[in-house]
Amino acid sequence: MGSFKSSVFILVLHLLEGTLSDSLIQLNNNGYEGIVIAIDPNVPEDETIIQQIKDMVTQASPYLFEATEKRFYFKNVAILIPEKWKTKPEYVRPKLETYKNADVLVAEQNPLGNDEPYTEQMGRCGEKGERIHFTLDFLAGKKFSQYGPQERVFVHEWAHLRWGVYDEYNNDQKFYLSNGKKEAVRCSAGISGKNVIKKCQGGSCITKSCKLDKVTGLYEEGCEFIPYDRQTEPASIMFSQSIDSVVKFCTEKNHNKDAPNPQNRRCNLRSTWEVIQDSEDFKKTTPMTTQPLTPTFSLLQIGQRIVCLVLDKSGSMATGDRLKRLNQAGKLFLLQIVEQGSWVGMVTFDSAAQVQSELIQINSGTERDALTKSLPTVATGGTSICSGLRSAFAVIKKKYPTDGAEIVLLTDGEDNTISSCFNEVKQSGAVIHTVALGPSAAKELEELSKMTGGLQTYASDQAQNNGLIDAFGALSSGNGVDSQRAIQLESKGVTLQNNQWMNGTVLVDSTVGNDTLFLITWTTQPPQILLRDPSGNKQDGFVMDTNTKMAYLQIPGTAKVGMWSYSLQASSQTLTLTVTSRASSATLPPITVTSKMNKDTGKFPSPMAVYAKVHQGATPILRATVTAVIESVNGNTVNLELLDNGAGADATKDDGIYSRYFTAYDTNGRYSVKVWALGGINAAGQKVTPRQNGAMYIPGWIENGEVKWNPPRPEINKNDLQGKQVCFSRTSSGGSFVASGVPLAPIPDLFPPCQITDLQAKIHGDNFINLTWTAPGDDYDHGRAHKYIIKISANILDLRDKFNDSLQVNTSDLIPKEANSKEIFVFTPEDITFENGTDLFIAVQAVDKSNLKSEISNIARVSLFIPPETPPEIPTPSPPCPDISVNSTIPGLHVLKIMWKWLGELQLTLG
Repeated sequence: MGSFKSSVFILVLHLLEGTLSDSLIQLNNNGYEGIVIAIDPNVPEDETIIQQIKDMVTQASPYLFEATEKRFYFKNVAILIPEKWKTKPEYVRPKLETYKNADVLVAEQNPLGNDEPYTEQMGRCGEKGERIHFTLDFLAGKKFSQYGPQERVFVHEWAHLRWGVYDEYNNDQKFYLSNGKKEAVRCSAGISGKNVIKKCQGGSCITKSCKLDKVTGLYEEGCEFIPYDRQTEPASIMFSQSIDSVVKFCTEKNHNKDAPNPQNRRCNLRSTWEVIQDSEDFKKTTPMTTQPLTPTFSLLQIGQRIVCLVLDKSGSMATGDRLKRLNQAGKLFLLQIVEQGSWVGMVTFDSAAQVQSELIQINSGTERDALTKSLPTVATGGTSICSGLRSAFAVIKKKYPTDGAEIVLLTDGEDNTISSCFNEVKQSGAVIHTVALGPSAAKELEELSKMTGGLQTYASDQAQNNGLIDAFGALSSGNGVDSQRAIQLESKGVTLQNNQWMNGTVLVDSTVGNDTLFLITWTTQPPQILLRDPSGNKQDGFVMDTNTKMAYLQIPGTAKVGMWSYSLQASSQTLTLTVTSRASSATLPPITVTSKMNKDTGKFPSPMAVYAKVHQGATPILRATVTAVIESVNGNTVNLELLDNGAGADATKDDGIYSRYFTAYDTNGRYSVKVWALGGINAAGQKVTPRQNGAMYIPGWIENGEVKWNPPRPEINKNDLQGKQVCFSRTSSGGSFVASGVPLAPIPDLFPPCQITDLQAKIHGDNFINLTWTAPGDDYDHGRAHKYIIKISANILDLRDKFNDSLQVNTSDLIPKEANSKEIFVFTPEDITFENGTDLFIAVQAVDKSNLKSEISNIARVSLFIPPETPPEIPTPSPPCPDISVNSTIPGLHVLKIMWKWLGELQLTLG
């Protein structure tokens, strides 16, 4: 038993390190295990998809093995098959594998016509990505000429997902000047091809050489670098894996540091192989001396949801209305959140466990009501978490194996025997979601969530923050289709005095409205409730539950689209309002908000990053107002406006992922995270969503000296992201994290400004250089920096590696703006020779009032191009008319006479 405890402790330590990820991938003896590839629930049944996945991974494994110098290969993969597909003996029930933690998603085109393979990346260089996306047509090989073989694309995307590298091409800037010479953005520079443009008119197209833009010195807009179909250069996979000769990643030796691409900008000019070498995976392995085994596959089919509530009713639950609040949150889960057709059981525990309900399948409101009557009403006794878990396993096993079943564990108490059931938990194959209530809940709760892939949440005793209801509201199935999932439209609370009113509106947009529930809670007396629909009609029929201190109203059918207004009146008590709904249509994806932290533990003074993904299906919602509310165990809250601006904590602009750093620690312990999102721009009206971090679309190939063009890549105008204005409101629980190392107040300033990652430089006029960037803050992306240090150099590596020794620009008149503002600075380079063809490199460092310095920014470059002067046209005077008389002596006159004579004879002949 001692040996097992040690192994669990090591596992837990491993899970606590690094970024927070839902992935189940493990690296075992150079082989990746636990990879989950999911077929989207909306994909019609087609068994060939399964074989296509197997073929892609099987062929990708040796390609990955050789590309990584015999270090890595794919060992085993689980393929998640939709529940609606026919069952087969070879399909088994998943354990911890869910759509939520899938590493690869195979789905239909969204938006229509877009088959671009890509990987979601929220973090910084070297941080793992979220998920790879492939379409059915891509998987079937129908996009071979545009992207190359599927197995090679998979390895390209795997590098994004697993090692946090970026692309070495640039769709926004395809050419650059280097020492006055025009170069295509590529890596390595050994990839050969031609720079041509396709000109079309009246249905006919021709290929021409690109013309020079006399202003920029680059090629005209629309010019493309078309590679030869036969190459000898082996790198790089992150430029174009579709080139036959490309079998390696760029290394420090052949990496093109000059190319303005995302890899250079985000990874400080390092090659992809250097970033891979810094990864934990690389450090754990040595090259293999034998060939790897062929990957193996398991076929897992999603089944009915099985959930058992394990609820603490120990004596401490009588504190501060905790038991009442548990009943309120439990009723929300049972009445609204858990999906139709699910099997639900209930266990309570104090010093021992009691079965309150065996598994019941929810087919109607009858089963839901019956389960709510089993919620605990009396709090007494001690806290034995393991007895509750063991009893839940027994309840589940009466009908089903525990593989893939879910347990929702809520406790407010400490239990020093919790580790005694870690082995049973691990072997059960069940997913455990934990809800820590109050400041004293067992510290080991998070370990149960981590080892099983469950959600970890925390709710304080501040009822007005609605944390407990939010925690249970976040427990929708990780495997359900979007149309079945409960979506939280509103969650707010307030403490009222002297018959005050809690007034507000809730927006029901066109993507939701089915199964809409309004839930109101109070702490002393029922409030006066007034609810009106968008037409102004009063809504009656609230079910009043005075024992649990809650009232709820289920809107029949589909709720009207528009503003629902509410007014609640009470005195000297706390009220909360929660509104949930479901998709209005099985075919129209609802707008959803999912949120998370980059890590599950924060160690002061390391910042945390908050992420919120606002999408409709695969389409991002842009320019929404997104706010994170972070509450500490002290009950203090901090509001953070999250941004999708490609600066600070935000990796990519306009991808529908809103981000911000959190630095406002006030104590050690648990912090809860909640996100509000309002309104925005739907990019679905555009031709295609602007993708980042994916395989390069090859515009064409040169075969036998002739350009063979592919169909044009669907493009959007990056300057026209207007889309369609959408009005919506959403709230989402982002789970919880644990902070440590926070000193006692006053907390010292140990947070520097964040790194500037979007520095751009352009030349204007007579050698004026115009710099633009997004302002960092005093503490990462908050507040205002104290000053900027700008350095320049004619050598890009000298600027990176010897920044302090580089030439400094006078910035005495440059006063930093508030974080996330746009900075503009114009200067003329001095003390450096800057002439036609010169490349100049520029970087910025921000400094705060405590003299803490940011990391060096991305390096921007300018290349001085002076258009060649065109000599002015000097009009020449017309010569005088020659004398062509018979006596003229002008040389050659005899020739003219002969011509005139001939013309005269010709005229006579024709006449």
